[in-house]
This record gives sequence, structure tokens and C-alpha cells, in this order.
Amino acid sequence: MTRRKRCKGDAMSTDTTHTTDTDNATAAPKAAGLSRRTLLQGTTGLLVGVYLAPMSRSAQAATPKARAAAFAPNAFVRVGTDSTVTVLVKHIEFGQGPMTGLTTLVAEEMDADWSQMRAEHAPANAKLYNNMAFGPIQGTGGSSAVANSYEQMRKAGAIARALLVQAAANAWSVPAADIAVERGVLRHVASRRQGRFGQFAVAAARLPVPQDAPLKDPSAFRLIGREGAVKKLDVPGKTNGTAQFSMDIHEPGMLTVVVARAPRFGGKVASFDATATRAVSGVVDVKQVSSGVAVYAKDTWSAIKGREKLRVVWDEAAAEKRSSAQIVADYRQLAKTTGTVAASQGDVAATVAGERVIETEYVFPYLAHGPMEPLNGFLVWDGKRVKARYGSQIQTLDQMQIAKVFGIKPEDVEIETLLAGGSFGRRIDLGHDMLEELAESAKAIGPNKPVKIVWTREDDITGGFYRPAFVHRLRGVLRDGKLASWSNTIVGQSFIIGTAFEGLMKDGIDGTMVEGAKAIPYDIPNFRCDAHIAKSPVPVTSWRSVGSTHTAYATECFIDQLLETAGLDPVDGRLSLMGKSARHAGVLRTVAEMAKWSSTRPEAGRARGVAVAESFGTFVAEIAEVSMGGNGEPRVHKVWCAVDCGTVVNPDIVRAQMEGGIGFGLGHILFAQVSLDEGRPMQRNFNTYRSLRIQEMPEIEVKIIDSKEKPTGVGEPGVPPIGPAVANALARLGKARPTQLPMVGGLQA
Repeated sequence: MTRRKRCKGDAMSTDTTHTTDTDNATAAPKAAGLSRRTLLQGTTGLLVGVYLAPMSRSAQAATPKARAAAFAPNAFVRVGTDSTVTVLVKHIEFGQGPMTGLTTLVAEEMDADWSQMRAEHAPANAKLYNNMAFGPIQGTGGSSAVANSYEQMRKAGAIARALLVQAAANAWSVPAADIAVERGVLRHVASRRQGRFGQFAVAAARLPVPQDAPLKDPSAFRLIGREGAVKKLDVPGKTNGTAQFSMDIHEPGMLTVVVARAPRFGGKVASFDATATRAVSGVVDVKQVSSGVAVYAKDTWSAIKGREKLRVVWDEAAAEKRSSAQIVADYRQLAKTTGTVAASQGDVAATVAGERVIETEYVFPYLAHGPMEPLNGFLVWDGKRVKARYGSQIQTLDQMQIAKVFGIKPEDVEIETLLAGGSFGRRIDLGHDMLEELAESAKAIGPNKPVKIVWTREDDITGGFYRPAFVHRLRGVLRDGKLASWSNTIVGQSFIIGTAFEGLMKDGIDGTMVEGAKAIPYDIPNFRCDAHIAKSPVPVTSWRSVGSTHTAYATECFIDQLLETAGLDPVDGRLSLMGKSARHAGVLRTVAEMAKWSSTRPEAGRARGVAVAESFGTFVAEIAEVSMGGNGEPRVHKVWCAVDCGTVVNPDIVRAQMEGGIGFGLGHILFAQVSLDEGRPMQRNFNTYRSLRIQEMPEIEVKIIDSKEKPTGVGEPGVPPIGPAVANALARLGKARPTQLPMVGGLQA
């Protein structure tokens, strides 16, 4: 029997998921005449709910009635009489891996076989499934899924295992301590008896929940942190076509809705003529909603053709009419003055004779998220309650927003979270966006009429809720060859003001704007970071790696420029300033060793650049080897990446997220921008909103640092270092370090 001991840790949260397949799937496909719900009712033997204080005492109630309440519905683990183990994951799966990660944690503690593991999204219920990093909110973001679920899901698995072992011990009349569990089989060696989970699931459900089920010592891990130990649960369904997305929904009587929106952000409907629209075959109705005019049809094509026939007069009195160039010019003027101070030490204004001053400005454009699956969702209202099905990222806020439209209570809004084809922050619905349009469209057409709203790719890219545009103005001082002073003034929009996330504002500072800039890993005696919050009708929101999307580029390009001016090596110079940043230094040393930074030179015509950044508690350093192509565009040949994300659950997922983050970040720093012409977005689809092509993807080598620190997220931290690593490589090629993104089209010779 494997010896297990208790492991201490902070309270964590869980993640959510759903897949379909018969082998390593999240849910069995429907059989003729047999609903999924009926199937589960017939095979469920044991439900386990794991509560961390203060709820743990209620979950351990001894009476049968109280035990029943504890097992359902607040359940994270469901053991079927067929020995399948289903993990209810409270975070959305849109490609970042929580379904597999959280299921791994449960399987590890249960000593289950991976082939019996399943996963599905948990219901929308913040009281039961809150993200502990967010507080009383169920949702996904900030690379928090595995990080805040680590202990919670392990406890879920440990409790399930303990109950099954005790049930077997009772059935065999042997001590529970004498029963071993391996790959889903319980064994009592002395009596030569054995059985699978399903045989004891019903009996286990009748037992009192153990107050302190021990966790494995990490040295005994068979799945957590092991290479190749598990396969991703969502892959089979996504490759064989059985995985369900909201775009796949086709219900009887369902109407498809598309919305005509103002060409300028902030514009409103003054009047509209739908005569020609109503004449289009398949169009059923036309209604005005907050964001524009909704066209209802029997199918998507008819809805789009009907929208094309609409004649709308827009009130643009409060609309954004500036071009991107004018917005940048306005930001630059603001950046010449000190904003609200986010962090300060020493005196950045003090001057000494003979010092050298370096000043630089960095300009960042609006960026769309561009997930492969544009926004869409399904909703039906019966006059009292609402049921919605779509890729919900922040379920609690979505329930509140839908409830507000219908004038009902949030608990009367049922959300079934489905798989989603990417997000990168786009599915955090903070305002007049897809979700409000969906709810208003359903309310306007009346109860008991199912509605599916569809955004086209053009809707998505021109529809706003972008990564904000930013300007950074930096000033550094070298004194006797050493970095003596650093100041950074940041100008851009805040996406949290007026939203549920406004609590992140502190002393007039939006923490998301200055993360990665107000605390840098370099020891500098005189330091200041300040910010101006600009205003515009252009809707903005979080974007993959949030503030670090721009702060890492500005910080790492500027430190490289200062070290170059001082005649110092980019790696050694950084390390000399990292006295208080051991984990930054650790990934930097590792990536330098991987690339043989000091001992080898790239081939002629190529150069290497380095950058390091921390986001969401994860530390990443990257080195990019770059040349200039014959077309005048940078060509990235190889990227070395070292990542320290604490305890690793699934190494393959960590590598995949680093690789994906590098490709995502690289495409955007090279090519991507949403530019405004008198307030109108110019880019409409992937032909103009340029992303990285498959033949442009560099070779990537990833090394994961062995660590016993608590686990942190990996969905976003691979993005920030790639931009500055490429820019710094271009500088070593003798090119100007790009100060305005994207690099292609604005690259300085």
C-alpha cells in the first residue's frame, strides 16, 4: 500500500470542462432514446463535494439528510457504477487545458486509471463553484484555474478514494489500512480479493465523509508532473467532431440573430428602415436593441443578408471620431506630464554632473483578440426563467447581466457552459456586447422562442472590446556606468472602470495598466512608475497576459537599451541587477544555457535577443534568434524558453501553452493592429488583421524549471517576453529597436 501523508497548502479552486468520447472522454454520447441526464442518473453511485473552511464542517455532517445535501449538488467528483470517474470542472475549457489538469489532480489522489477519467463543466453556481482567486465569483481568468484548484481537487480525489476504500473494507470485513489502490482497482492482498470503483460506489455514498483524508506525498506522484502520463481529455471530441460548441446548437423553432452596429464606437440608432430586410426570404423579424438593430431569421445566411438590406441612421454625437494617429498624439502629450504615481522610491528628478540620460517612447495599438470561434450563444426564456448555453468565461457576472435585462434574479438564470474555440480575454463580457445583445434579442422577440446570436469574423474584429492602445514614456539615467534612475509614464484606457472589476482600482491607479511596470526585477535606487487614464468610447477589455502585453515590451526593451549604452552584456547585465529577484534570475540563467548564449554565435545575418517577465506568478525568459528577410520583415528562426511555474501538473500542457503563447505574441507584435480612421476600425478579417502564418512559426525549445513552489498559471505568461526578445535581437542586428508596434509597416531602418 502506498504511504500517504498530509500536505499543507492554501485554499485553492477548480476549473471547468466538458468533452465527448468513449475513451478518455468527458461524457458519453447520447444513445437512441437515452438522454445524457438519464444515463448519468442510472450510473452514478458516489458524489463527492470538497469544501474548504468554513464549509468543510457542513460537508461532513453525519445525518443521512445532511450527507445527501453534501454529496449533491456541490460535487466535484462523481463515481459511476461503471467505474467511470467524472470530474466537474468549474473553469471553462477553451484550449488552455483545465479539463485535463484538474482531472489529473483527482485521478492522482484516487489512484485511478486515466482511461476511466471523464470531465465536464460544472453548473453556474458561485456558491458552490467560485474561483477562490476571484472571491465569490465563478469564472476563469488570470491564469488561475490550476493554480487555485491544486489543493481543492486533490482533496476531492483523496476523499473519494477514502470512501471507496472504506466501503471495500466493510464489504470484505478487513481493515481499511490493509487495502491498496492501483489504477482504479482496490486490492486486499492477504485475502486475494479485489474490485473496481464501481462495485463500491453505492455503498461509499452511504458513508460519512472523512474529515481529514490524507494527501499523497509528492514523491509518490504517478500522474502529477510526469511526462506522458496522461492524454488531453478534450482532444478526441475536437478531432472526431463530437465536441459541442454553441455554434453547433440547432434547436426546433430556433431563430438566428445578427445585429447591425454603429460604424463608430459610441454611435446609437437614430432611426432605421427595415422594409427591404423584411422582404428577404427567411427573415422573421427586426427589433432595436441597445447596441443596434437585431435581425431575426430562420438561418444564419438569411439573417446576414437581411442585415445587409437595413437602412440605419446613426446618432454619432458621442462617438469616437479620432484616428489612431490623433489618439497616439493625444497620449504622447499626456505622457510628457507625470500621472498618478503607482510606485516610487528615491528621487528620479535629481541630477548629477556627467550623468547620461536616455529617453524612449513606446507606442502600442489597439488589438483584437481574434479567437478562431467568434462570439455566439444560445438562450431561451420562458417568461420566468432563462437558460443559456455558450462558452461562458465569467459565469457569475453573466448571470447578473442576463438577469438585469429580464428583470429577474440571477439564480433564475441557468448557464450551461460549453467548450469555446479560444478567448484570450474576449469572452469576458463587460458591457454592451454579445451577452447583452443575446438577452435583449430574446426578450424583444418574446418568451418561448429560442434565439442564437451569431457574430461574424468581421463583427468580432470591428466590434471592439480591444486590448487598449498605450504609450509609454521612459527616462533612464546612467551614472558612472551604472543604472541610477528609471521613470515610466504610461497612458491608456482602463477597462475596469465601471465594471465588476473596478475594485482593482487603488488610489486612482488601475492595477492592470501598471502590472509588470510598477515593480520590475531590477535593483534601481531611484524609481517611479505613474499612469494617466485616458478616455474614449472605444470599448476595451483584458487581453492575453493583460498589462504585461505592453509593460514587458517597454521594460525589457528599455533595460536592453540601457545595458547596451553602458556597454554591458544583455544577460550578465540583467543578472547583475537581479539581487532581489531569484526566480527571474533562475529562468534567465537557464534560457542562456539552453541557447549557449556565451559560448556560441548565431550564423551570419542573424542575432539573438533576450527578455524576461513575470506574470500571474509565473516567470518566463525567452531568447529569440532573428534575421531580416528579403521582404524587409523580421524572420524569427528559433525561440528558447525557460519557464518557472512552480509545481507542474501536466508538463505537456505547460510546453503547449508556452509554444502557443510565443506564436500568439509573435504574430501580434509583428503584424497586428486595429487602426481607426475617423473612429472607424479599418481591419475586418484575418486578411487585414494579420496573424502569424504556419510557415512563419519558429522552432521552439521549452525547458520547465523543477520547482517545489505552489503551482501558478501558464495560459498567459508565454506571451510577454517574445516581443522584446525579437526587438532586442533586431537591435543587435544593427537595426533600430522598434518603438511603435506592429513592427511590420512601422519598422525603423
